[in-house]
Amino acid sequence: MSTVLESQEHQDLRAAVAALGKRFGRDYLTRVTGAGGHPQELWAEAAKLGYLGVNLPDTHGGGGGGIYELAIVLEELGAAGSPLLMMVVSPAICGTVISRFGTEEQKRAWLPGLADGSRTMAFGITEPDAGSNSHRITTTARKEDDGTWVLNGRKVFVSGVDIADATLVVGRTSDARTGKLKPCLFIVERETPGFGRRQIDMELQAPEKQFELTLDEVRLPADALVGDEDAGLLQLFAGLNPERIMTAAFAIGMGRYAVGRAVAYARERTVWKDPIGSHQAIAHPLAQVHIELELARLMMQKAAHLYDAGDDIGAGEAANMAKYAAAEACVRAVDQSVHTLGGNGLTREFGLASLITGSRVARIAPVSREMILNYVSHQSLGLPKSY
Repeated sequence: MSTVLESQEHQDLRAAVAALGKRFGRDYLTRVTGAGGHPQELWAEAAKLGYLGVNLPDTHGGGGGGIYELAIVLEELGAAGSPLLMMVVSPAICGTVISRFGTEEQKRAWLPGLADGSRTMAFGITEPDAGSNSHRITTTARKEDDGTWVLNGRKVFVSGVDIADATLVVGRTSDARTGKLKPCLFIVERETPGFGRRQIDMELQAPEKQFELTLDEVRLPADALVGDEDAGLLQLFAGLNPERIMTAAFAIGMGRYAVGRAVAYARERTVWKDPIGSHQAIAHPLAQVHIELELARLMMQKAAHLYDAGDDIGAGEAANMAKYAAAEACVRAVDQSVHTLGGNGLTREFGLASLITGSRVARIAPVSREMILNYVSHQSLGLPKSY
């Protein structure tokens, strides 16, 4: 894919990460997933090279870059067939929120570890009865007279809780002025009493497991609250915009990997006198999905640029559009790639069939395409809301 709009530094980063990804590749990830493990070797190597914390402040062990640089890392690992999904959660969401709003003590406690890969953090927002409607979150946080907090509630589809040292949980506290509930973010360490987890049985083949969390009278110290108690919504979206950008990077990388496998196959596979890639019925659909991936990447780069420039409003719109475009392009790219290989596209040998399920993740999470269309219709176009 073209990188002419990127600086030489970004091109060098892209090339270096691509080389790392090729050292591991799809076979490595498939092997780890089949064994029920986690890609610890790749995670450790990416951390050692400074890629995991490239977006975190250099004052706390990071690379001093932004979401743009972190998106490059995830995209290139994905294009090599070995994406690290926890990058979306640990450095992008949790690292960003803590670096922007955390206390100095929280930054010292978490950011160096998130940057060097020695610590990871999950993110819990989705609930069984809330889904896309974050205003219906029922996990409550009660502040005691001594300043401690008590959390009660449930979360679902929380990635990587089994390997995360803590989970950044979105709860709701009572606003004394209005009586309404307002969102707040809390760091809940894995072994905190009352903090339970149950693995969800998924059809998705991925090393990152999904969990349902229960919080039963989980008692937290006062310093478990991240940021200002009255600015929870602002802080929440400061993490959700990078999540959308990184999901776009994840999808684009997956789509690039699939198209790359299909193109290589179409160049070599000969049924009549010429390779099947010479036939427009094969070549044109692959060219089309390549174009769609390129367009999605441009929107992702715009969103990352706006976010890193501090334009949270502009980044919110662009991040949603980027996630939508990347997810749609990824699904079509994977489908066309499998179709190009025919029966071989469904074999374990070529490793594309598992991406059919994987590519749907970007359409569904962290927000559905329908909710993005809702956002664009009333935020960008000014149309009335139906909900």
